Amino acid sequence: MTAERHSHAELRFAYGTMGSGKSTLALQIYHNLAAAGLRGMLWTQLDRVDGRVSSRLGVSADAYRVEPGLNLFQSGKSYSDRNGRLDFMVCDEAQFYSPEQVEQLARVVDELDADVYCFGLLRDFRGYLFPGTARLLEMADSCDEVAVESRCWCGRKATHNARLVEGVQVYEGDLMVVDDPTQEPDSTYELRCRRHWLSGTSASRVAPSVTQPAQRAGASTPRREPDTEASETPTPATPTLSDSGEVSIASS
Repeated sequence: MTAERHSHAELRFAYGTMGSGKSTLALQIYHNLAAAGLRGMLWTQLDRVDGRVSSRLGVSADAYRVEPGLNLFQSGKSYSDRNGRLDFMVCDEAQFYSPEQVEQLARVVDELDADVYCFGLLRDFRGYLFPGTARLLEMADSCDEVAVESRCWCGRKATHNARLVEGVQVYEGDLMVVDDPTQEPDSTYELRCRRHWLSGTSASRVAPSVTQPAQRAGASTPRREPDTEASETPTPATPTLSDSGEVSIASS
């Protein structure tokens, strides 16, 4: 019987609020690993720029798209079969992946011996964990908050992403709505500390929202105190870094 090869690969999850630099870090890790000669795949879902991982700093790169129902383990295995091996996957917007797809990423680590780096939000605008995020917290070998700290308008650490419709915070609506800075949005997002997310108070001292969080089974609605303060796999790609700092990928 052949002894099973010991794997040193890991499933890693880095989380943070909007604007904390998750996509920038994902692009940097992908670039560094690919530049070192490792073979890997860059994934995203519902990014602000379709079919690319994009950073708010202006850096972006082509990426494989995670579609609903896509088997990420089979995609990784197919890549490995075509290229001789798979060394890593970098997965942005991982909060939008299904729990089943997160389990498939764990199989990529355990069975293909490839490192998987996931980046995503912790909570949705309602204050609950995304299903994909919850499964990552349960399955990942390591979970770490992105070191770049975001701030609420009051100066406290931002912990929640508030969704605003016509300037008023809402707690109900479609879960998968991506903030696209190139278009006039139906809704916008604002980073807030827990206190001002609960009260629904914005930097312009908007009155607390009257739209209360949806109550689900087993969860109580947060009590609001008056506030006294005024997102088949394509062919593999190779990244290059231009003088302007943009990461581009040319298909082989």
